[in-house]
Amino acid sequence: MNQSPVLLPLATDTYLAVLREKVAAFEQLLRSADPGIPVATCGSWSLHDLGAHLGQVYRFAAAVVQTGELCREQFAPADGEQIADWFAAGAASLLATLDEADPAAPCWAFGFEEAVAALWFRRLAMDTAVHLVDAQLATGTEAHVDPLIAADGVDEVFAVMVPRVWHGKEMEPLPAPVVLRTTDTGHGWLIRPTDVPQARPVDSETAAAAVEATAAELLLTLWKRQPASPAWISGDIAAANALLTAPLTL
Repeated sequence: MNQSPVLLPLATDTYLAVLREKVAAFEQLLRSADPGIPVATCGSWSLHDLGAHLGQVYRFAAAVVQTGELCREQFAPADGEQIADWFAAGAASLLATLDEADPAAPCWAFGFEEAVAALWFRRLAMDTAVHLVDAQLATGTEAHVDPLIAADGVDEVFAVMVPRVWHGKEMEPLPAPVVLRTTDTGHGWLIRPTDVPQARPVDSETAAAAVEATAAELLLTLWKRQPASPAWISGDIAAANALLTAPLTL
């Protein structure tokens, strides 16, 4: 691409709009599909389990944003409650909370120091976008992630998820720097093999390998929803595969 890529992260109102769109699409699948169908990209979960997971996340996040503190309450649908109704109620509460929230307000978020509520706008939009793809694949519905949202999701993997997954754990260090590039949005990240892999500007040092694909392909590969194609990789294949197969998300 000739023009400069859109700066990431995006604005919180963009995340809120994405979240509304993805929530509506997910609810529609819960109401139209068999909740017992397996969701292969989520281990042993069924569509019901996936809806319950998101409903729990929404209620948890709403409580965190409302109070600014870690919520320790456990949330679960009542026996016999329709999962689509329970999911929709949690989503409605969350969206109302985010509508009223100050994105700059201090807020607990996965142990990050000086975190603000804006992190939750992004995290919830990305979590829902990926899980909607899970549900779409399970139900045979066409899966799609907007390229810019997917690029932002790639960025969020290294800004939010990797520090959460790798912090305080014994992980095999990555062998060499690897560049990730989106072929449709023009974004790029140099992933450095520190104790916790870090994303840096692409021109900050030489990389051993490059992985180039559409933003959606990169996002779903990093989230282990699809394997990487060998055609995406140039340079040190082992270094690239070490990054792409590493535990980067939960």
